[in-house]
Amino acid sequence: MSAVFLARLQFAVTSSYHFLFVPLTLGLSVLVAIMETFYVRTGDETYKKMTKFFGKLFLINFAVGVVTGLVQEFQFGMNWSEYARFMGDIFGAPLAIEALLAFFIESTFMGIWIFTWDKLPKKVHLLSIWLVAIATNLSSLWILIANSFMQEPVGYILRNGRAEMNDFLAVVTNPHVLYQFPHTVLGGFTTGAFIVLGVSAYHLLKKSSVELFKKSFKIAIVFGLISVFGVVTIGHFQGVHMVEAQPMKMAAAEAHWTTEQPAGFNVIASIDENNQKNNFEVKIPGLLSFLSTNSFNSEVKGIKELQAADVQKYGPGDYVPPVTPLFWSFRLMVLAGVLMLLLVLAGIFSSKNIAQKNGLLKLLLWAIPLPYIANTTGWFVAEAGRQPWIVYGLQKTASGVSTVVPAAAVVTTLIGFTVIYGVLAVVGVYLFVKYAKQGPDAIANEPAENVAKGASLWT
Repeated sequence: MSAVFLARLQFAVTSSYHFLFVPLTLGLSVLVAIMETFYVRTGDETYKKMTKFFGKLFLINFAVGVVTGLVQEFQFGMNWSEYARFMGDIFGAPLAIEALLAFFIESTFMGIWIFTWDKLPKKVHLLSIWLVAIATNLSSLWILIANSFMQEPVGYILRNGRAEMNDFLAVVTNPHVLYQFPHTVLGGFTTGAFIVLGVSAYHLLKKSSVELFKKSFKIAIVFGLISVFGVVTIGHFQGVHMVEAQPMKMAAAEAHWTTEQPAGFNVIASIDENNQKNNFEVKIPGLLSFLSTNSFNSEVKGIKELQAADVQKYGPGDYVPPVTPLFWSFRLMVLAGVLMLLLVLAGIFSSKNIAQKNGLLKLLLWAIPLPYIANTTGWFVAEAGRQPWIVYGLQKTASGVSTVVPAAAVVTTLIGFTVIYGVLAVVGVYLFVKYAKQGPDAIANEPAENVAKGASLWT
C-alpha cells in the first residue's frame, strides 16, 4: 500500500472518530442552554434537574471530542507536510482564530458553568452556558472556513509554488461556507435533538421521572423539527451551489454519466464504473434537474463531459471520484434524513400524550443512530467527492502527502491511533450510556465537576 493511501486512511479514521462527537457537542450545548433558560424564567426546579442531567451527558461527549480532535492538526505537519507548505498561510489563519478565540471562550465559560452552580446569580450562570454554546458553534465556523477553501479556493494568489492569502474577507465569506456552516450546525442541532429524544424515550418507557422527560421531549421535538427542516432546506441550496462550484461531485453522487436535459434522479442503480454506465437504474424524471438548478427542465452535465472538460483545463488525469460509494452514501444520507423528518413530525403530533405512545418511543430510541449516519455519510460525500483534489483545482491529494514519511511509519501510527481511539470511543459511549440510564434522580446530588473529572481521567 502506498504512503498516499495510508495517509488518507489514517486521516479518515481519526476524522471519523472525532466527528462522532462534534455534532452532538454543537446541538446539545444549545439544548442545555435552552433548558437552563426555562429554569431561570420559570423557577421550576424540574428544569434545573433536567439541565444538570443533560449537562453531564454534554460534558462527557465534549471531553472525548476534544481529545480525539487534538491529533487532527498535527497530521497536517506530519503526513501532509506538502499540503501544509502549499496552503498553510491560508489554512492556518482560521484554525489559529478558532483555537485562540472560540475554543478559549468555550473552555473558560464551561469551567465557570460547571463549578458555579448556586454560587453565581442565576442569570449570570445562564449567560455562561450560552457563551459556551455560542463559542462551540463559532468554533465550527472557523474550522469550516478553513475547509471551505479546500472546496472552493478564494482570496488567494499563487507565489513561489504556494497559495498565499491576499483577501481575508473573501476567505471568511467564501460562498461555500455560507452553505456548509448552517448545514453542519443544523446537522449538529438535529443530533442533539435525537439524543435528547432517545434518552427521554428510554425513561418514559421505563416510567421514570415522567414529568421531567415529558418536558425534555417537548423541548427536543420542537428543536428537532426546526433543525431537520433547516437541514433539508439548506441542503438543497447547498446542492445547487455545488453543481456550480464542483459539478463533478454532484454528477458522481448521482452516477450521472451523460449530459441530459432534463435529467432524471437515480433512486437506485447498478453502477459499472469501468465502462462508465449504469446497467440498471430507476429514475424520477426531471428531479435531478430541479435538485441541481431549481428547474425541472434544465441541462445537467454528465461525468464523461465533465471529465473531458477537466482534462482540457487541468491536463491529463482521472478527475472522476469514486462513484459507487458516493452514490450510495448520498442515498443513505437522504434516507436517514427522511426517516428523521417523519419521526419528528410524528413526535409533534403525539407530544401531548407522548408518555402513552410506546410504539413511537421505541422508534425514537432506536433512531438515535440516524443523525450519526446522516452526518458521517454527508461528510464522506463532501470530502471524497472532491477527489482527486485536496485543494480543488489547485493541488491534488497525491501531491499533498509528506515526501519524507515512509509507509511503514504511517502504518504504525495508523494502528496506534485506531486502537487508542477505539478505546476512547468505547469508554466515551460507556460513560454516556451509564449516566443516561441512571437518570436525573440517581445523579441529582452528584456535582457536575465529578463527571468532568471522571471523563477527563479516561481521556
